[in-house]
Formats: sequence, structure tokens, C-alpha cells
Amino acid sequence: MAAMKPRTGDGPMEVTKEGRSLIMRVPLEGGGRLVVELKADEAAELQECLAGVTS
Repeated sequence: MAAMKPRTGDGPMEVTKEGRSLIMRVPLEGGGRLVVELKADEAAELQECLAGVTS
């Protein structure tokens, strides 16, 4: 049987491209990760929304 990695919320936020989608992984308080699949246009819209509240 193959060794399995433990699932933890530790680690940085990351985004990877898989096929035509972008996969965003966000660590959560208390452990675990939020995994969101986005299309390129959805990622651009998210970027605009975040820029509006962080500037």
C-alpha cells in the first residue's frame, strides 16, 4: 500500500493550472484547505474584486 500524506491546512495559498481550469487552494484556520476550481474569466473577476477592497 502506498504511503499517504496527512491532510493539513499548513502551507501557503497556491494556484495551479490544470487543463483549462485554475485550482486555488487556501489554508483554513483550524486545519484543512478550501479548494476552488475557477475558469480564467472568473479568476480575472476575482482579481478585480480583491483589488477593490485591498487598495
